[in-house]
Amino acid sequence: MKRNVELVVISDVHLGTYGCKAKELLRYLNSIQPKTLVLNGDIIDIWQFKKSYFPKPHLKVIRKILSFATKNTDVYYITGNHDEMFRKFTDFELGKLKVCNKICLTIDQKKTWIFHGDVFDASVQHSKWIAKLGGKGYDLLIIINNIVNWFLEKMGKEKYSFSKKIKNNVKKAVKYIGDFELTASELAIDNHYDYVVCGHIHQPQIRKVINKKGECTYLNSGDWIENLSALEYDNKEWTIFYYDEHKHLLKDDEMEEIQEMDNSALLKIVTNFT
Repeated sequence: MKRNVELVVISDVHLGTYGCKAKELLRYLNSIQPKTLVLNGDIIDIWQFKKSYFPKPHLKVIRKILSFATKNTDVYYITGNHDEMFRKFTDFELGKLKVCNKICLTIDQKKTWIFHGDVFDASVQHSKWIAKLGGKGYDLLIIINNIVNWFLEKMGKEKYSFSKKIKNNVKKAVKYIGDFELTASELAIDNHYDYVVCGHIHQPQIRKVINKKGECTYLNSGDWIENLSALEYDNKEWTIFYYDEHKHLLKDDEMEEIQEMDNSALLKIVTNFT
C-alpha cells in the first residue's frame, strides 16, 4: 500500500557515482504516491558521469521519476552544481516534469522557497576545479567507507560514517554548515518566506530561525549517499524521512506500472543530455 504524501523533496542523489544508494531510493519511491515531487539538485552527478558506470538501479530511479511525471505527480527538477549542465534546459517541460533553478510554492498559505544552495558555496562559484577535485575525493571516501561497513555488518557491528565523523569534528565544516543555514534563513526572512528548503550540504535539518526582522523555518533534505533522507510535507506538517528507520516497512524493489524502456536506450538519453 503506497503512502499518499502532499509534497516530497529529495536532493543529492548523485546517480552515476559509486556512493549513490539507488536501490534504497527506489524502494522509497515505490512506497509513496506524492502529489508533488521536488528533485532539489545533484540528482545525476554529471561532474563524475561515466558511460561505463551507470548501473540498472540508477536507471530505474530515472524511470520511476519519469513515471511519476507521466501520471498525477508534479515533478520539479531543480538544478544543482553537480548537474549544472541541465541549467541550459531551464523552463523545459515534459508532461508534468519541469526543469528549473528554483521554485516558489504556496503551501497552506505559507510561502515556500526551494533551491539547491550551491549559490552560497564560494568554492563552486569561483574555483570549480577545486570543488570537482573535492567531489572525487568524497566519492573515493564513500567507496572505502562502503567496504568497511560491509565488513562491520558481517561482524554484526553498527555501520560507521567517515565523512560524518569528519564533518562533526572539523570546526571549519561545522562553521560552514552553520553559516549556510543562517544565510539561507536570513535571505528567506528578508524576502518574507515562511519556509526555505535547500540541499547541497548533505545535512538533513528542520529548524526555526528567528532574527530582528522576523522568522522562518529552514529545511534541508539531506542526501541519498549517507543519510538516505527526504523531506515530506503532509497534514500541514514537515517531517524528515530516514530510510534506515523505515526500511523494514518497505517492500522489495517492484517496478510495477512503469512502462518498459530498454536500459541502453535510457542511458543513451542521459548521455545525450550530459
